[in-house]
Amino acid sequence: MTDVEKGKLLRENLQKNEGVLRLAPAWVPRSFLIPGRRLKLDTRDIYALGIDRGGIDERWLASTTNADNGPGTPEDEGLSYIVIDGEKVVLLKEAIELEGDLILGKETMGKFGGWKVLTKFFDNLGPIPHHLHQSDEQAKLVGRKGKPEAYYFPRQLNFVNNDFPYTYFGFAPGTTKKDVKRCLERWNEGDNGILNYTQAYKLEPGTGWSVPPCILHAPGSLVTYEIQGPSDVFAMFQSMVENRPVPWDLLVHDVAEDKHYDLDFIVELIDWPANLDEHFKKNHYLKPLPVGNTKEEGYQEMWITYGAGDIFSARELTVFPDRSVTIKDNGAYGLVVIQGHGSVGKMPVESPSLIRYNELTHDELFVSSEAARRGVRITNKGYENLVILKHFGPGTNPDAPEIGK
Repeated sequence: MTDVEKGKLLRENLQKNEGVLRLAPAWVPRSFLIPGRRLKLDTRDIYALGIDRGGIDERWLASTTNADNGPGTPEDEGLSYIVIDGEKVVLLKEAIELEGDLILGKETMGKFGGWKVLTKFFDNLGPIPHHLHQSDEQAKLVGRKGKPEAYYFPRQLNFVNNDFPYTYFGFAPGTTKKDVKRCLERWNEGDNGILNYTQAYKLEPGTGWSVPPCILHAPGSLVTYEIQGPSDVFAMFQSMVENRPVPWDLLVHDVAEDKHYDLDFIVELIDWPANLDEHFKKNHYLKPLPVGNTKEEGYQEMWITYGAGDIFSARELTVFPDRSVTIKDNGAYGLVVIQGHGSVGKMPVESPSLIRYNELTHDELFVSSEAARRGVRITNKGYENLVILKHFGPGTNPDAPEIGK
């Protein structure tokens, strides 16, 4: 199909469905982690991509970002496809390149050049190694983009906590660069002891955390709805997790080759004041905040990701049983249904019980800027709440709250 044909098909589909696009699930494996098996992917398909590539523990949402999983990674891994008439027709990334003004709006395309946010679910049996994501300045040295991120732990997906429902953040006060360098020097001796210098926080379903670049964190075993910058950069600082070795390559994955063994350089990837913050929870903990007093109107909407300086934001929308509401937003957004069934505009939606790999679902959509501003009619056709997570890119919600206010 040519670009002209794709563009025509997209315009027709947007017109037919009042500015709303259906998306297919985008599954991503991680070779160094053990899947938590709560993403509704059929257990027969956890290793659908081969045991050598690892189990599938992530689902990327409204993604225009390629997964960086090393050799053997398919070109479209991590990218979301638009579904038209029951077929995966075109990548969301391609669609925005072809019809960005129509999908995101001229203002967003002119200012940001595309959909500059990545959202995902990740789900692991145990913790992830203590790691950080580089800033734009650091990532630029290897031709990449930096990655701020934020977490939310949906109650609907966290029916069990799995093995370690705690996350380590930063360092305990008094930790020094010399301490961390000593840990890196011990990399090949087994556990390098980096967790001896950090602090763990118990994770609570229905809450979240803001994690700017250069802050070390070892996410725990709750299913996490993560919204972040459109990048897959990282540096692992922990040499073993749950008795499994973490290769040095994952520490220097996004470090210039001539700095792979420069411990002074590697230690300076860390934002030391932020990691040693004595008020870390106060400055990074996200408790859901109401968007407005809407309960009497048949729905409730909450800010679940905020305080990122309008780089990105997210809301949780709950429409009560047998109610129908029209929701207006400032710009385009992706959404995923995590409970109930009903409709979004002309699109039927439902939260699936079980998904086979390569199976199409009715739980993920993308709402164009014009449709969002005009207002989308959302109807709950079931006996339980219809719960939807909505992810927004930069420049959309400057009115999002600040952390702690």
